[in-house]
Amino acid sequence: MTRVLVTNAGSGASNNVMRSVRAGDASLFVVGCHDDQFLLKNSHADRNYLVPPSGHSTWARVLRHILMTERIDLLIPITDADVSAVSRARKKLGGRVFLPRSSVITLCQDKYRLIAYLRAKGVAAPATYPVTDLRRIDGIFRRLGRPVRAWCRTRAGAGSVGALPVATPEQARSWITYWRDMRGVPVDSFTLSEYLPGRDFGCQSLWKDGQLILIKTSERLSYLARGSNPATTSSVAALSKTVCEPRVVETCVRAVRAIDRRASGIFGIDLKEDVRGAPCITEINIGRFSSATNIFDLTGKHNMAALSVRIARGEPVEVSEEYDVTENHYMLRDIDSTPRMFHADEFFDAVEDARNMGGAR
Repeated sequence: MTRVLVTNAGSGASNNVMRSVRAGDASLFVVGCHDDQFLLKNSHADRNYLVPPSGHSTWARVLRHILMTERIDLLIPITDADVSAVSRARKKLGGRVFLPRSSVITLCQDKYRLIAYLRAKGVAAPATYPVTDLRRIDGIFRRLGRPVRAWCRTRAGAGSVGALPVATPEQARSWITYWRDMRGVPVDSFTLSEYLPGRDFGCQSLWKDGQLILIKTSERLSYLARGSNPATTSSVAALSKTVCEPRVVETCVRAVRAIDRRASGIFGIDLKEDVRGAPCITEINIGRFSSATNIFDLTGKHNMAALSVRIARGEPVEVSEEYDVTENHYMLRDIDSTPRMFHADEFFDAVEDARNMGGAR
């Protein structure tokens, strides 16, 4: 029986990963851990452990104890912070990890450095400039060509934290000042970039020693908490669907190979189309599954999460085609509900269309 340890247990993202790996292997034994005892109560793991925060000096020692006690085969980090902590401690954790190289993780977790690197390698990504001083924001707008709107966001973080479309330098200054004064986020944590108005894609890929094993694509159609989110968009979709987009795949594969010719692990890539309809990479969520991983695991021929566990353990796998997609499968997510998968043909199952009844027009 394969045994895995999942960090951040009890969060929606961790429960989705557990759901996916169990769908691929019902015999899998899942252990969860979290430093928040209340969130941990919501974990779907078979067994759970309360642990110190990942920044604590005893964290790696405690995790190693759990790995040994539970005879864990693979440790699966859920958040960017978990990925960084596990990467730093990988030697202490006895090789029970399946992550890209530490230097690649560091590059990808700084969105400005990543975008600058990709553009230098000829990979499509939005023109982006670091904010080093509030007084220099006017100059950045000029370098962006005085756009109707620009995209302001932080260099690190998930879920579009600190992100906002801005129309003027004054709006950008006010937004960044608010985050500095009210949230303690330094000015130089922000960037301003070209605004990408087109379709919003998510891509998840699995690699081993430089070989692409599996890649899948989806499109975000609406977003959780959109009405209360000033950015109006987010990497957290309320409704998304599987799509066949070879140009997105081509861009993502070029990006991963540009940053690491020996890539191993999970590379989750976000893209948006520019004004010409070309997909541009906005970030790479490295070493972890997307919180929406179910759309990549419960559709198509292969369950990516379950497959990654097998590859990490050195088991042989057979994948006939790297790009695995079955179009028009939708995933619906909302607060306090389990993500639901359905095909377009099932839209009106058990639903009566009353729009033209009772004299309505």
